Amino acid sequence: MTFEELGVMPELLRAIEEMGYEQPMPIQAETIPAILQQGRDLVGLAQTGTGKTAAFGLPLLQSVDIVPVYSEYQIKKDRKTGKWLDPEDAPQPQALILAPTRELCLQIASDLQDYAKYLRGIAILPVYGGSSIGSQIGQLKRGVHVVVATPGRLIDLIERGACRLDNIRTLVMDEADEMLSMGFQDDIETILQQVPAEHRTMLFSATMPRQIAAIAKRYMSDPIEITIGNKNEGSANVNHVYYLVHAADKYAALKRIVDYYPNIYGIIFCRTKAETQEIAKNLMEEGYNADALHGDLSQEQRDMVMHKFRTRHLQLLVATDVAARGLDVNDLTHVINYGLPDDVEVYTHRSGRTGRAGKKGISIAIVHIKERRRLNDIERIIGKKFEKGQIPTTDKIIEKQLFGLADRLEKVEVKEEEISQFLDPVAKKLGWLSNEDLLKRIVSLEFNRMLEFYKGSENLDIPEERPKRERADRGEARNSSYAREYKGQQTQAEPGYARLFINLGKRDGIFPKQLISLMNSLVHHRIEMGRIDLLTNFSYFEVPEKDARFVIKDMCGADWKGRQVTVQPADAASNDRNGRPAKKNFNRKNKDYSNEENYKHHDDNRTFGERMQHKTRGGHRGK
Repeated sequence: MTFEELGVMPELLRAIEEMGYEQPMPIQAETIPAILQQGRDLVGLAQTGTGKTAAFGLPLLQSVDIVPVYSEYQIKKDRKTGKWLDPEDAPQPQALILAPTRELCLQIASDLQDYAKYLRGIAILPVYGGSSIGSQIGQLKRGVHVVVATPGRLIDLIERGACRLDNIRTLVMDEADEMLSMGFQDDIETILQQVPAEHRTMLFSATMPRQIAAIAKRYMSDPIEITIGNKNEGSANVNHVYYLVHAADKYAALKRIVDYYPNIYGIIFCRTKAETQEIAKNLMEEGYNADALHGDLSQEQRDMVMHKFRTRHLQLLVATDVAARGLDVNDLTHVINYGLPDDVEVYTHRSGRTGRAGKKGISIAIVHIKERRRLNDIERIIGKKFEKGQIPTTDKIIEKQLFGLADRLEKVEVKEEEISQFLDPVAKKLGWLSNEDLLKRIVSLEFNRMLEFYKGSENLDIPEERPKRERADRGEARNSSYAREYKGQQTQAEPGYARLFINLGKRDGIFPKQLISLMNSLVHHRIEMGRIDLLTNFSYFEVPEKDARFVIKDMCGADWKGRQVTVQPADAASNDRNGRPAKKNFNRKNKDYSNEENYKHHDDNRTFGERMQHKTRGGHRGK
């Protein structure tokens, strides 16, 4: 099938043929005729990099009535009549495209302008934060046919009276799941209430979370649903690999993996800005071609980093999920997850950044033992099996690097005329070396540092399966009615982690996702949760030692479905037969279990235990 057979008009056909478009991609073949012929609302589900912009952009441009816009001079004065033209009479936007980030907004607008090369007089305007709002208002006054906008800046323009949506006939929400995950749901609903009732809505997304389904149900009328692949499914061109290491070895494992792929061009995803800065700083100090992308960068710094990465002056971009949104690069060889995200949708977006345009890509996850269960959840939802990788050994890394050097030597461009005059002096200088000696020196010059670095390095891999005896012991402990959960006997926390008790269990409707969400909603900064052990009446979970006191302080006293939350160190929990901690250990005023002093009543010098003992002898509480 060709684009002409799909019904694309000649002016657009001419432009996309010059751009190298030959056969429509699956999402385009399904979507374009549905939009042109049926005129109904549409939900398109497909991975990023599958050609969604052309899928909605070509039919959208074909439906626009191209009314002449004003020039800047005409806004001031019409030459023929000598009168000033009223900006209210300028063409108002007929189509609106919402995108989550500045970068994606610019990318969509650029693509549409390329498609519309032979549509004379059409005005396409990207509006986004971080740039002059005055110039955007000036263009809107002169007239615009298509607006590509980020939600925040569009609402700002609407509130200033600079952008009217009265004439919108087509509304597109691109990367809708990312917009929702970035907190734009209220903005989207505000915008949807501004457009006329008679318009067509098209929603494009890589995944289909509940919020997307809710918006589709509320604001769309009997939409056509087009799914390329399965919902929430990973790209077919991406291989998923995981490396299992101790938490303390994750950075060392990252370096080995990067060294094993000398031609790597990829993104390393981290969970926090602090982690992003630390990893990027360490890589750069050790000579890797890397830089960081996170929310603390100014727009100028961000643009500079992204330009370097797009032009391949950077091999590795270390980024948070939010900062990397809208980064559109088609040739990534690898995506590296420096730890797994909490949401499967986030992993799908990360891995979907490689393996685009029919090319193969690799999504790597560096996980510690506590993330193994989350890995299983991701496998189940995306319908892909992760391959267990072995951390490259020194010999394997050196061998791969040597082949990389040999490959570069084979492919280097030799400019005979320019260098011939320099060859004789060099040949005289090195003439005493045999070919073998010369080759050894070239290799040593390139690899002495790496050989020294990896000298005596140990194996970082963790065996996948525990010894049978250990598994049996753990099974017996779980099956015993008075096992460690009732007797206070706790398993040892992973090094660097603290094990905490919480008085909520399966009976309270607490499962890993709910527990993680509860912690994220109560604790004031992002914390990586380790192992979770769910029991009937209560549970145990692990967090980094440095964060344990914040978790205890912020979570204690919160409400969960009418029940007050209690969190304390696991080794301090004194559980009764029903799994409830002894209340005497919790100081409600300070929300703390840290030491005996905190158990004192505010008007009593005796410890809480002494006062309780006095009470049992018939005394009264307090003095």
